[in-house]
Amino acid sequence: MKHRAAVPLAALGRALLPLGAMLAANAALAEAVPPRPPMDLTPPAKAAAAPQAAPNGKKTVATTTANPAPFNPYTAIEKANAYFNNAATMVGDFVQVGADGRRSEGKLYVQRPGRLRFEYAQPASLEVIADGTKVAIRDRKLSTQDLYFIQQTPLKFLLKDKIDLAKDTKVLDVTNDPNNTTIVIEDGTTLGGTSKIRLMFDPSTYQLKQWLVTDPQGYDTLVTLYNIDFKERPDPSLFNINY
Repeated sequence: MKHRAAVPLAALGRALLPLGAMLAANAALAEAVPPRPPMDLTPPAKAAAAPQAAPNGKKTVATTTANPAPFNPYTAIEKANAYFNNAATMVGDFVQVGADGRRSEGKLYVQRPGRLRFEYAQPASLEVIADGTKVAIRDRKLSTQDLYFIQQTPLKFLLKDKIDLAKDTKVLDVTNDPNNTTIVIEDGTTLGGTSKIRLMFDPSTYQLKQWLVTDPQGYDTLVTLYNIDFKERPDPSLFNINY
């Protein structure tokens, strides 16, 4: 078992991709790109409907139209927060496509706060386990294990007991289309540099469907979730790390 303070450029970074980012060792490259300012997420003001005058001069009550309300980024953030905070447990499947086009898949287990397990199916040999304090990267084939603190990982905020994307991260953009509501966030406190994460939700249910990670070197990795069960409680032993 190894306990390292630094992160190899590729090995740990790609192992931590299911957690949400590649932790690159070259922080200087990330610092060379000017950071984008966060979005203004001030709650929108509620405008009062003005009464309309009828032809006889009497006031009438304002009526609503059938037009849908315009997309509101603040509301999208609140719905995403509600989704995460209501999902205390999660069991499902994932598919990961790396920057090199390589595809892998496996099982996901989450027990908030702090506990997570990504178990890759063969021929991959990785396991990523968070026990509430640390994250272990296991390679079953090589019989190795590396340990890192959860706070060193870019999706640490998703394992919190109470999640607030606007406070816990820098929100860069919020967009909406018929297929996805997308929230782009940035975390500059992870080991190795700044990571950008694009969270994609179902626009009707706000269930998390995918996330796309861009590491400090510009490499993208896509993780897609499916067959998600929020009622099944994972076996606590799945989150044990053999120190």
